[in-house]
Amino acid sequence: LLFVTTLLLVVAFVAFAADVTGKWTYETAGRNGGAGRPTTITLKQDGAKLTGSIPAQMGGRGRGGAAADPAAPPPPDQEISNGKVDGNKISFEVKRTTPNGDMVTKYEGTLDGDSLKLKITRPAMGGGDPPAPVEVVAKRATT
Repeated sequence: LLFVTTLLLVVAFVAFAADVTGKWTYETAGRNGGAGRPTTITLKQDGAKLTGSIPAQMGGRGRGGAAADPAAPPPPDQEISNGKVDGNKISFEVKRTTPNGDMVTKYEGTLDGDSLKLKITRPAMGGGDPPAPVEVVAKRATT
Protein backbone atom coordinates (compact mmCIF):
# COMPACT_ATOMS: atom_id res chain seq x y z
CA LEU A 1 0.00 0.00 0.00
CA LEU A 2 2.85 2.37 0.84
CA PHE A 3 4.50 1.58 -2.51
CA VAL A 4 1.29 2.34 -4.43
CA THR A 5 0.79 5.61 -2.54
CA THR A 6 4.38 6.65 -3.24
CA LEU A 7 4.00 5.76 -6.91
CA LEU A 8 0.80 7.81 -7.17
CA LEU A 9 2.49 10.81 -5.53
CA VAL A 10 5.41 10.60 -7.98
CA VAL A 11 3.01 10.38 -10.94
CA ALA A 12 1.02 13.34 -9.60
CA PHE A 13 4.20 15.38 -9.12
CA VAL A 14 5.34 14.67 -12.68
CA ALA A 15 1.89 15.54 -14.03
CA PHE A 16 2.00 18.91 -12.28
CA ALA A 17 5.65 19.64 -13.09
CA ALA A 18 6.23 22.77 -15.11
CA ASP A 19 6.67 22.32 -18.85
CA VAL A 20 8.75 24.93 -20.68
CA THR A 21 8.00 23.55 -24.14
CA GLY A 22 7.07 26.34 -26.54
CA LYS A 23 8.20 29.70 -27.85
CA TRP A 24 9.37 32.37 -25.40
CA THR A 25 9.92 36.04 -26.24
CA TYR A 26 11.98 38.59 -24.34
CA GLU A 27 13.41 42.00 -25.15
CA THR A 28 16.97 43.16 -24.57
CA ALA A 29 17.90 46.83 -24.31
CA GLY A 30 19.22 48.48 -27.45
CA ARG A 31 22.72 49.83 -27.75
CA ASN A 32 23.35 53.38 -26.57
CA GLY A 33 19.75 53.79 -25.44
CA GLY A 34 18.34 52.67 -28.80
CA ALA A 35 15.19 50.66 -29.32
CA GLY A 36 15.05 47.25 -27.67
CA ARG A 37 15.36 44.07 -29.67
CA PRO A 38 12.88 41.21 -29.22
CA THR A 39 14.24 37.66 -29.23
CA THR A 40 12.13 34.52 -29.49
CA ILE A 41 13.62 31.24 -28.31
CA THR A 42 12.12 27.81 -28.91
CA LEU A 43 12.33 25.22 -26.14
CA LYS A 44 11.31 21.55 -26.03
CA GLN A 45 11.26 19.66 -22.76
CA ASP A 46 11.49 15.87 -22.57
CA GLY A 47 11.56 14.99 -18.89
CA ALA A 48 14.70 16.58 -17.44
CA LYS A 49 16.22 17.15 -20.91
CA LEU A 50 15.84 20.50 -22.65
CA THR A 51 16.50 21.10 -26.34
CA GLY A 52 15.64 23.95 -28.69
CA SER A 53 17.06 26.85 -30.60
CA ILE A 54 17.76 30.53 -30.39
CA PRO A 55 18.09 33.00 -33.29
CA ALA A 56 21.61 33.61 -34.59
CA GLN A 57 23.36 36.41 -32.73
CA MET A 58 22.22 39.88 -33.81
CA GLY A 59 19.85 38.29 -36.32
CA GLY A 60 22.72 37.99 -38.76
CA ARG A 61 23.34 41.72 -38.80
CA GLY A 62 26.79 43.19 -38.57
CA ARG A 63 28.01 46.26 -36.73
CA GLY A 64 25.95 49.32 -37.28
CA GLY A 65 22.77 47.27 -37.48
CA ALA A 66 22.82 46.81 -41.23
CA ALA A 67 22.92 43.40 -42.82
CA ALA A 68 25.95 42.77 -45.02
CA ASP A 69 23.62 41.70 -47.83
CA PRO A 70 19.95 42.57 -47.26
CA ALA A 71 18.91 40.02 -49.90
CA ALA A 72 20.79 37.19 -48.17
CA PRO A 73 18.70 34.79 -46.09
CA PRO A 74 19.09 35.14 -42.34
CA PRO A 75 21.52 32.76 -40.67
CA PRO A 76 20.01 29.56 -39.27
CA ASP A 77 18.92 29.40 -35.67
CA GLN A 78 21.48 27.98 -33.28
CA GLU A 79 20.80 24.83 -31.30
CA ILE A 80 21.03 24.93 -27.53
CA SER A 81 23.18 22.38 -25.71
CA ASN A 82 23.49 21.00 -22.19
CA GLY A 83 19.82 21.81 -21.60
CA LYS A 84 18.43 20.70 -18.24
CA VAL A 85 15.15 21.03 -16.35
CA ASP A 86 15.04 20.62 -12.57
CA GLY A 87 11.59 21.39 -11.19
CA ASN A 88 10.91 24.98 -12.26
CA LYS A 89 14.60 25.72 -12.95
CA ILE A 90 16.17 25.45 -16.40
CA SER A 91 19.64 25.91 -17.81
CA PHE A 92 21.22 25.65 -21.23
CA GLU A 93 24.11 26.95 -23.32
CA VAL A 94 24.53 28.30 -26.83
CA LYS A 95 27.89 27.91 -28.55
CA ARG A 96 28.73 30.34 -31.32
CA THR A 97 31.72 30.08 -33.62
CA THR A 98 33.29 33.47 -34.28
CA PRO A 99 36.48 34.64 -36.01
CA ASN A 100 37.96 34.82 -32.48
CA GLY A 101 37.03 31.21 -31.64
CA ASP A 102 34.07 29.51 -29.98
CA MET A 103 32.07 31.49 -27.43
CA VAL A 104 29.55 29.96 -25.02
CA THR A 105 26.64 31.96 -23.63
CA LYS A 106 24.96 30.46 -20.54
CA TYR A 107 21.26 30.78 -19.77
CA GLU A 108 19.72 30.02 -16.37
CA GLY A 109 16.06 30.51 -15.65
CA THR A 110 13.14 30.04 -13.34
CA LEU A 111 9.67 29.25 -14.69
CA ASP A 112 6.65 30.89 -13.07
CA GLY A 113 3.48 30.15 -15.04
CA ASP A 114 3.81 31.86 -18.42
CA SER A 115 6.89 33.86 -17.37
CA LEU A 116 10.47 32.66 -17.57
CA LYS A 117 13.01 34.76 -15.69
CA LEU A 118 16.36 34.30 -17.46
CA LYS A 119 19.90 35.25 -16.46
CA ILE A 120 22.10 35.40 -19.58
CA THR A 121 25.87 35.26 -19.06
CA ARG A 122 27.96 36.10 -22.11
CA PRO A 123 31.69 35.45 -22.47
CA ALA A 124 34.31 38.19 -22.40
CA MET A 125 35.01 39.86 -25.73
CA GLY A 126 38.63 40.42 -26.69
CA GLY A 127 40.04 38.94 -23.49
CA GLY A 128 38.65 41.65 -21.21
CA ASP A 129 36.36 41.29 -18.24
CA PRO A 130 33.11 39.53 -19.12
CA PRO A 131 30.03 41.74 -19.21
CA ALA A 132 27.67 41.59 -16.27
CA PRO A 133 24.92 38.98 -16.63
CA VAL A 134 21.74 40.30 -18.22
CA GLU A 135 18.40 39.46 -16.62
CA VAL A 136 15.26 39.35 -18.74
CA VAL A 137 11.74 38.04 -18.38
CA ALA A 138 10.49 35.97 -21.31
CA LYS A 139 6.78 35.52 -21.89
CA ARG A 140 5.28 32.37 -23.39
CA ALA A 141 4.11 33.09 -26.94
CA THR A 142 0.44 32.46 -27.47
CA THR A 143 0.69 31.70 -31.19
